[in-house]
Amino acid sequence: MATRSHASSPKGAVACGHPLTAAAAREVLEDGGNAFDAVLAAMCAATVVEPVLCSLGGGGFLLAQPAGAEACLYDFFVETPLVRRPVAELDFYPILADFGTATQEFHIGLGSMATPGAVMGLFEVHRDLAHLPMTRLVEPAVRLAREGWPLRAVDSYIFSVVGAILLARAESRSTYTGPDGRLLQEGQVLRQPDLADSLDALAREGAGLFYEGELGRSLIEACEREGGQLAAQDLARYRVERRRPLERRYGGTRILTNPPPSSGGILIAFALELLDQRKIGDLTWGSTDHVELLNHVMALTNRARIESRLHEALDESEEAAAADRLFDPALLATYAHEVAGRPRATRGTTHLSVADAAGNLAAMTLSNGEGCGYVLPRSGIIMNNMLGEEDLSPRGFHQWPEASRISSMMAPSIAIWPDGAVAALGSGGSNRIRTAILQVLVNLIDFAMPVADAVQAPRLHFENGVANLEPGFDPACPEALGRLVESVKPWPPNNLFFGGVHAVTRSATGELAAAGDPRRGGAALLA
Repeated sequence: MATRSHASSPKGAVACGHPLTAAAAREVLEDGGNAFDAVLAAMCAATVVEPVLCSLGGGGFLLAQPAGAEACLYDFFVETPLVRRPVAELDFYPILADFGTATQEFHIGLGSMATPGAVMGLFEVHRDLAHLPMTRLVEPAVRLAREGWPLRAVDSYIFSVVGAILLARAESRSTYTGPDGRLLQEGQVLRQPDLADSLDALAREGAGLFYEGELGRSLIEACEREGGQLAAQDLARYRVERRRPLERRYGGTRILTNPPPSSGGILIAFALELLDQRKIGDLTWGSTDHVELLNHVMALTNRARIESRLHEALDESEEAAAADRLFDPALLATYAHEVAGRPRATRGTTHLSVADAAGNLAAMTLSNGEGCGYVLPRSGIIMNNMLGEEDLSPRGFHQWPEASRISSMMAPSIAIWPDGAVAALGSGGSNRIRTAILQVLVNLIDFAMPVADAVQAPRLHFENGVANLEPGFDPACPEALGRLVESVKPWPPNNLFFGGVHAVTRSATGELAAAGDPRRGGAALLA
């Protein structure tokens, strides 16, 4: 894990999923940019060096805490189209993602694309919060895309998992394969000159190039011709939503996170309230009591997620009383109607956290699903496959509500201690996002761990009757959990299954620190 901290006065700290993403943010901080300039530069770089996890053809969220001002959640996630096209006309089909030890079915094709929000989000955040010109912010990404970068082992592995998607069409194959026709391997260089040109053109012409101009027209023409769902009005009506963050107290610490209609933040708040009543910080970290309590709270939270009724997920006990304190009627109604009633996306994501010396904080989580296999011609932009998410249509595919912002487990979050210390964090990892963030918050707040230790510490994830457990807890934990759950699954250390929490902290005295999660090739740098 890459972690940096010292007592001098750096310009900022960044933690994210790739060293080159972190380097882009640091470059901008050192050039006088603030945390929001840096996170936007990192976002652009991530579309180049983390192309399976994020893209200008996808979407995401930014939790922004400007120094001395109110925090704001920028929702630029994807949206369902205005009109559902007849199923017989759709380019929509399954592929198998190969994880080595298991396979999973995903659906791709132009018919799996939702309306993308990443480009609009990039420019709206820039207009509101950034200082440097967009042409400067895209420079690191343009350079990386044009000159190329060597794949790490984790990059090669991710490419292999979704190889069926990257090989689905000629334009993608030409980018992601070598002269022998095989997917690029560790050490080989990935060059994306078309993406470099697109980033450069967008920086000069603005978001209109994508939503109204040449790129948008190309996308809509392809959808009409080849079986996509999107139409011109879908791009024309897309808007970034600015939301008040969901705020809750955990002990004396303020927690800000992603509000409804997304589900991740409210489920994290739910779990924290239950833990607060049980005083998890009074337990010994890693003990059987600690792990059993975490598992119990995860089980209740998972039940709430599945049943979509937070209060009814609890029995007549202290947990029910905790829910009464946490969830007022208006919030319960919001969850029932704004979260449970919306389609949900839970898949591939990456996260970026930035703090600067002026007191600004940025926590941004991005997703492209796995990509739909379609690259906008001559643009290098991989389009999302969010409509291929099974959770969108529990009654079957293509039953999603029209013109609806898709709910997400993504939960960029900020913690603010009574003494003024702060942390910005978030994670990738599908349904493990909420449990990964929860455990890092508990490690930071209840157990007062340095950020590196809080991120590195072993994790538990309970779902579907299985307690998934990393090594490093008390050796008696597997047996103790085995008496409470259907099965216990031991994992090797640092597996990407357990998410990738990338976090930055600023102490009450101004010392900056950052930690990238080794489970997902994380990196951290100070500027």
